[in-house]
Amino acid sequence: MTENIDFDTFRKVDIRVGTVVEANVPEWSHWVMRLKVNFGEEIGEKLCFSGIMKFYKPEDLIGRQFPFVVNLQPKKIGPEGEFSECMMIMAVPSEDESVAPVLFSLDKKVEDGTRVY
Repeated sequence: MTENIDFDTFRKVDIRVGTVVEANVPEWSHWVMRLKVNFGEEIGEKLCFSGIMKFYKPEDLIGRQFPFVVNLQPKKIGPEGEFSECMMIMAVPSEDESVAPVLFSLDKKVEDGTRVY
């Protein structure tokens, strides 16, 4: 069972819709994909690394909108010292790493940077 948090703690998580403008697999990677995501004028572009390359190709993501947590502390990823500045939100139907995560899609396009509640 997960730990309950209060509403004020939840409100600290900033979830926004962003459009993937670039996606590629770093040379050093066997698991993660590098995504450049546009969150609109207020936030700008952020870099996100996501462990989805086993199941998705970069061209599957470019131009599509997804929800991301945008206010995480940046985390160094890989030997080149790049930082992941946000986290893609997806459904993970199993802890078994051979089962593909399910990416959320919007039923219509929204402005980049739109808040998710």
